Amino acid sequence: MQLGMKTEKGFALIEILVSIAILGAVGVIFLSGLATASKSTIVADEKTTAQSLLVSQLEWVRNCPYEYEASEYPAAAIPEDTDYTGYSATIAAQPVDSPDEGTQRVTITIMHNEEPVVTIDSYKVDR
Repeated sequence: MQLGMKTEKGFALIEILVSIAILGAVGVIFLSGLATASKSTIVADEKTTAQSLLVSQLEWVRNCPYEYEASEYPAAAIPEDTDYTGYSATIAAQPVDSPDEGTQRVTITIMHNEEPVVTIDSYKVDR
């Protein structure tokens, strides 16, 4: 009987269990990274779509006729494309001076599923 044979008995099982545990940990880390990347992509897509709608709403309100003492303006129609499902816009207005002398602060908010995504303040001037 050799001395080396007795001490190596059972090492194969321990080595397999350790390697499975390491492989499982690496797998969990990899999958959580994929989930985070997927969520980041969804959020970035939502913000990009909202910013695109924000620009179109801003141009819309700038081209609308100036309404003295207005508290809001109607939002432009949002395309019914599947990319814009669940999006809406609100356009609030507030005169800079009282009485209204031809300058309003306009706040445009783009919402997705009733949650605000992006907001911008701008000014509308009677020209």
